[in-house]
Amino acid sequence: MTTLETNKIDKLAMKARFNRAAVTYSQHDFLQKEVALRTLQQLDYLRITPGNIIDLGSGTGTGSKALAKKFKKANVFQLDIALSMLNYARGQTKLSNRWFQKKRMICGDIESLPIAEKSFDLAFSSLALQWGMQPDRCFREIRRVMNPGGLFLFSTLGPDTLRELRQSFAVISDTPHVNGFLDIHDVGNLLSSSGFSDPVLEADRITVEYDDLRSLMRDLKGIGASNVSQQRSRGLLGKHKLVKLEKEYELFRHKDKLPATYEVIIGHAWALDNLRGKGQQEHTFSLDKLRRRR
Repeated sequence: MTTLETNKIDKLAMKARFNRAAVTYSQHDFLQKEVALRTLQQLDYLRITPGNIIDLGSGTGTGSKALAKKFKKANVFQLDIALSMLNYARGQTKLSNRWFQKKRMICGDIESLPIAEKSFDLAFSSLALQWGMQPDRCFREIRRVMNPGGLFLFSTLGPDTLRELRQSFAVISDTPHVNGFLDIHDVGNLLSSSGFSDPVLEADRITVEYDDLRSLMRDLKGIGASNVSQQRSRGLLGKHKLVKLEKEYELFRHKDKLPATYEVIIGHAWALDNLRGKGQQEHTFSLDKLRRRR
């Protein structure tokens, strides 16, 4: 079974959990903000002046606000599958940014974008693609709505994400309790097979430290990032199993802290269509160059 075949998400459960998490999201989204910042830093080295921008899986609007600030003349749109996230973003920012007054918000699914083809010059997505039930369809849809020469800038999670939690659960349960994630090679292949050009990818590991396991679980629940695998157990964990889980996770304690590892894949690619020659080379940056410049 391939990585793509094991990435089966219960979309209805995922949508419901993100809707419920809208009011608590900003209290627990420190990792999401950090990853969005790292992803947006790539724009310091890329030449682009977009007219229309879309933030795919925009959540409460952190990325959208940063994009609107950087590209002041651009039209920035937010898209999220959870209507509550969009409503929360509108309520929090309607008085602070002039672009929000135009209500450029779309409730929709990345796998089936309610958008005409060739609509956007820049597609941005931070930590949203891993929630796609059909990753290949996500990438094809994003490619479809991009203008020739447009940039796709994104981050997603790799398979080492929450490895400590996954290993601890494996000791006490036969069913998956942590979502599966694509590795960097799968992401690169999806970009190429979907019609993107010149992909540049890198994988970083971010470790978040906790005093106890329950604090980690609260953060995951607070952003709606609970297990939504189709193969997950549908019952509650139960006090006995939770105690066993905490005991297993304690084996990872280091310097009085419990680590939670996140493998973050950050990348960009171009919707070049049949463009060739000098213009294409101007957009090409090697992984080594990106790292040195940072």
